[in-house]
This record gives sequence, C-alpha cells and structure tokens, in this order.
Amino acid sequence: MADSEKNINILSLFGSPRKKGNSTLLAKHIILGAKSQGASVESIYLNGLNLKPCQGCYTCKKKDSKGCAVDDDMQDIYPKVIEADALIIASPVYWFNMSAQIKIFLDRCYALYNNNQDENPLSGKKIAIAMSYGDKDAFSSGCINALRSFQDIYNYVDANIVGMVYGSAEEPGEIVSNTELIKEAEALGVKLVTG
Repeated sequence: MADSEKNINILSLFGSPRKKGNSTLLAKHIILGAKSQGASVESIYLNGLNLKPCQGCYTCKKKDSKGCAVDDDMQDIYPKVIEADALIIASPVYWFNMSAQIKIFLDRCYALYNNNQDENPLSGKKIAIAMSYGDKDAFSSGCINALRSFQDIYNYVDANIVGMVYGSAEEPGEIVSNTELIKEAEALGVKLVTG
C-alpha cells in the first residue's frame, strides 16, 4: 500500500444463521478483494447476538438524545458502524426478502440517522452488498425485493452503494463453484477501497 493511500476501515455484517452459508462466503470474497488493497476488516456474525427489533419509541430522535434506548448487543455495534469507512452487508434471501438478522440491524440503524447531531454518521459511507438465494432467478426468489430495500435505505441516509453481488445457491458452500461471481465479489472488494 502506497504511503498516500488511506487505510480503509471496513465493517462486515453477516446476516445468515450459517457461518459457512453462501452469502457469508460471497462476502468473504469481497473481504479478500478489500484486504488485497490494504483495508482492515472486522466481521460480525449477527445471528446469535442479542439484537431486539426497533421499539418505535423515538427516544433516538428526542432533543439531547444519547441514541437508541434499547439495551442489547446493538449498543456495541453502533460505534463500529460509525467508525467504519465502509460496510459489507451479507444476507441470504429468506421468504422473498433479506434475512431477519439483517432487517433488525437495518431497522436499528435508524437511530443513527438525524440523531439530533450536526452530522449524519451514515452519510457518504461506502456500502457493498452480498446476497444468495435458492431460486434460479433474482426476481422470482425475492432477492430483488431486498436489493431495492438496500437501495432505498442507503439512498435515504445519503450512503453510497458501491456495488452488489448476488447469485443462486441452495446448499451451503455451493456459491463458490460460481467462479465468475466469486471474481465479481473480489473485484467489488477492490472497488470498495479504491473506487
């Protein structure tokens, strides 16, 4: 890495209950590409953490708010999201949309937006998305529903989706046999750092 290059700090969030699931493996190839450019990456498996849904209490929006009032493991994740230059979000498609683990994470990030602060900590953040689905098609599987949600959410908070990689794979680990998709994932990791 050249002296003039910035060491990019990336937070990767895995939303599959399978540690070796297809979306996780796809995201790990994004990570390989990012690390090849000198990025530092921290990964969090959301499944198994104590993450409660947003309670709609709007405490995070009140004057002089200290943020989200829900006391769970998300309190440890918030500072990591704020500090990261980029996020990698990995989710399988479950029942025509993103996994519940990722949806809870995204809903809880609402507390970061317009949190009565001078800055929006999500503004300008780079985002890479990795998704897998069991059907043969991104439309019939529901993957497109999740991708549209990511676009809407990150557009709303003024974050920048650098790219999305997604593909069909049903059995755990099957996605790595799609060599073209794996190359795309690694190229996305490079772009996340250099683009």
